[in-house]
Amino acid sequence: MINEQNKQKAFEVVKNTPYLKLLGIELVELDPEKAVMKLEMQEKLRQPYGLLHGGAIASLIDTAMAFAVIAALGTEQKATTVDLTIQYLRPHTDGKITCTAKVLRAGKRLLFLSAEVVNEQGKLTATALSTYTKVW
Repeated sequence: MINEQNKQKAFEVVKNTPYLKLLGIELVELDPEKAVMKLEMQEKLRQPYGLLHGGAIASLIDTAMAFAVIAALGTEQKATTVDLTIQYLRPHTDGKITCTAKVLRAGKRLLFLSAEVVNEQGKLTATALSTYTKVW
């Protein structure tokens, strides 16, 4: 499980990771139960029809899930994504979206996660399921 020192490191990692900075993903909350991250709509993240690009949403989800794994396992163990299935339920055009990711089960080798993405009105915009595997 994550301790306070590692939690602060996680916030710094998010702030200093070039890809996350490019997208504007921010870590809001991290505890052994969940990771919460936000993404604000930006012009550079729009697809041709003016909606938030699905790849940006997928990146938000996968990153939130990765931090949920870190919170559950601590920093001694590492894991990586095996699969990620996303259901896009509602388009997003303006404002922030928030992703809450949770570890449903942490087994000997595999971890199973779920995530929900909501807009500022609290409406569900996407859900996801993922499997991670411990790598060392």
